[in-house]
Amino acid sequence: MQPSSRLLAPGFLARSVDEFKRFAKIAYTQESLRTAMTPYHLLDFTNPDTITMCKTMSDADTGGYSTVALDQIPSSPSEPGHIRFHGNISIDLPPNRPQIQRTGYAAWRNKDRGPTIFGKSLWDVDPYIYLALRVKSDGRKYIVNAQTESIEYTDIHQHRLYAQRPGEWETLLIKWSDFVRTNHGQVVEPQNEMMTQKVRTLGIGLTDRVPGPFDLCISKMWATNRVEDGDTHKKQS
Repeated sequence: MQPSSRLLAPGFLARSVDEFKRFAKIAYTQESLRTAMTPYHLLDFTNPDTITMCKTMSDADTGGYSTVALDQIPSSPSEPGHIRFHGNISIDLPPNRPQIQRTGYAAWRNKDRGPTIFGKSLWDVDPYIYLALRVKSDGRKYIVNAQTESIEYTDIHQHRLYAQRPGEWETLLIKWSDFVRTNHGQVVEPQNEMMTQKVRTLGIGLTDRVPGPFDLCISKMWATNRVEDGDTHKKQS
């Protein structure tokens, strides 16, 4: 049998090697038998290649007028390399489309990652308590979104991003267990425990429907058990 060109693609091989290295490190350090203390980097935007794995969304996809952009900003003496999530929120409804009753949102997330030799590419953050984010916010009401291999494919687990120091770089911590299960923007029951062993995508959205510009910078997102990773040494709740 000849392997398919997809399995021989450089991306597939690179992902497989990275996953093998991660499994080997876990086995060598025996982190699966004790509390994991090594951070698990999920999205590192100091690497300019990471932005190519992300996509943006807004109400413009269905006829609305909000704008959204995701730009790579290189590192400088005063700032780390990061992405800039920015645009303008509009709540104007498109004409001649009565089925559209609500607009005013923008978001980004990573694309579904390709497979590896071990199967589907998913993040296993079950050994970790927190999601950590290094951000610089304008103070608007952003929402962190996480998609898992849930029974309902369209489920999204969400949590508010509470910036403590708008306009400054800070590291914020969110407990994975504090995410709320939603579907199409509505909280749903039952609130099943999030499948942290199978996280598919991460992203951030703005759905407050307040017209005007928005601007959020993100340098890194990672899983951690170190509460001291956060600037305030406190979780967000």
